[in-house]
Amino acid sequence: MIREARFIAGKDLRYMLSRKETLIWTFVMPILFFYFIGTVTGGFGSSTDRKDNIALLVDSDGSGFLTDQLTRRLQDEDYEVHLLSDPEEFARYRRRLIIPDSFTDKVLAGEQVQIRVVGHSDSLTGDFDRVRVTKAVYSVLADLVVAGEDGVAPSPEAFAELNRRVRNLVLEVTPAGERKEIPSGFAQAIPGNMVMFTMLVLLTSGTVLLVLERKEGLLRRIASAPIPRSSVVLGKWAARLILALVQIAFALAVGTFLFRMEWGDQFVAVCGLLAAWAAFNATLSILMGSLARSQGQASGIGVVVSMGLGALGGCWWPIEVVPQWMQKLALYLPSGWAMDGMHKLVSFGAPPTAVILNVSALLAGTLILGMLATRYFRYE
Repeated sequence: MIREARFIAGKDLRYMLSRKETLIWTFVMPILFFYFIGTVTGGFGSSTDRKDNIALLVDSDGSGFLTDQLTRRLQDEDYEVHLLSDPEEFARYRRRLIIPDSFTDKVLAGEQVQIRVVGHSDSLTGDFDRVRVTKAVYSVLADLVVAGEDGVAPSPEAFAELNRRVRNLVLEVTPAGERKEIPSGFAQAIPGNMVMFTMLVLLTSGTVLLVLERKEGLLRRIASAPIPRSSVVLGKWAARLILALVQIAFALAVGTFLFRMEWGDQFVAVCGLLAAWAAFNATLSILMGSLARSQGQASGIGVVVSMGLGALGGCWWPIEVVPQWMQKLALYLPSGWAMDGMHKLVSFGAPPTAVILNVSALLAGTLILGMLATRYFRYE
C-alpha cells in the first residue's frame, strides 16, 4: 500500500510542479504579496524593538545645539536620527523633518519657528509618528524652559547638565499580563499570505488536477490496476501535502532572509501548526476534487473558498481589529484556527501549549475530511 501510494504521489507532485500556474502561485505571487501588503501596512521589519529611521534636514552648521537636543529627544522616542544637509539624500527617507535655518538662533531670539513633518504623514502609521515627533518637540521646549529657570541663558553646557540630572518622577510602563500587540506590516502580511496561498494553491491546482484526471480517463486506468482505493487516495493526498510543505518552507525562508521576519522563540511550534494546516488543505483538496463536476467549477469554488476563508479568518488583516462578532466567527473557521495560532506564537509570545486546541482542531478536521474524501472519491 505504501509503495503504491508513494508512486502515485511522486507522479502527481512532478506533474503539479511542471505547471506554470502552480509555480507562479507557489513561488512568485506570495513574495509580491509579502512585499506589497507588508510595505503598505507598516513597512519593513516586524520587531517591536526596532528603531525607525527619521531624517532631519538642517543647514550647513547643523542649526545649533537645540537641534542636538531635539535629536536626543527623538532618540528617546525610538527613532534612529540622521542629520542631513543634502536635499536629494534627505528625500530618500520615508520619515522626514525640515529644521529651519539658524534654528537655535531664531528660538533664542524669541522668533516663532516651524518644524515641518513631511513624507510619512499619509501612511497608516503616520498619526503615531506625528504624536512621537510632537512629544519630542515639546520635550525640547520644556527643556529650554527648565535650562533657563535660574536666569542663565540656555547653552550646550546647560542642556548637558540638564540631561545628567536624575529625574524626580519616572514613568515605567509594563504589560499588565499577557502581551497583546496587534501585528502589522510584515508581521501580519507574511503569516496571513502564507496561510492563504497554501489554501489557494491546493484548492485550485490540486483540485483541478483531480478533475482533469477523471475527465481524461486516467483514474479509470488506475482503477483497472491492482491498486487499492486507499492507496490511490493516500498517494493523491501525499502529493498535495508535499506541495504545501514545499510552499510553506519556501515562504518561511523568504520571510526570514528577504523580509527579516522574526518568528519568535517557538519556531518549531510554528512549523508544526503550519504542517497541520497543510494536511488539512491537502485533504480538503481531495474532497473538493471528488465532488467537483468540471474544471471551471473546481477552480471557481477553490478561489471563492480560499478568498472567503482568508478574509474571514484574518489572513487579509489582523482579526483583532474587526468587530467582536467577526472575531468569534473566525474561531469557527479553519483559516481562523491557523491565524489565531500564528498570532499566539509569533506576535503574542505564547508557549506551544497555547496552540494545542488550534492544532487539534486542524488535525480533527483533516481526519473527518479524509474519511469523506475516501468515501466520495470517484474514478469517473
